[in-house]
Amino acid sequence: MKTFLALFMGSADSARTPADMSEADMARGMAAWGAWMAANAGRLVEAGGPVGSTKSVSKRGVEDIRNQVGGYVVLTAESHDEAAALFKDHPHFTIFPGDRVEVMERLPIPGA
Repeated sequence: MKTFLALFMGSADSARTPADMSEADMARGMAAWGAWMAANAGRLVEAGGPVGSTKSVSKRGVEDIRNQVGGYVVLTAESHDEAAALFKDHPHFTIFPGDRVEVMERLPIPGA
């Protein structure tokens, strides 16, 4: 089994946020998300969750920046395609205003 990091990406349109959702849609979205988590519980390495504001650290120093990462989860699958397929029709973008889920394989540290 391989391990994958999935990033829940928000929208570049800052007007689209979960805070703007109705209570009924929010409840429907959370129920669907919970069902997805339960269906994939055996694959979850880390349940992850939402993330907050971002600081960038570089040669220029520390800066407050904005990116589209809204949350993450770490899971296992046999292949990259299999991992990506797990997010088809995910509530992050079918109910909530998220844009997409980006899935990448966690690779071993070279030389470790």
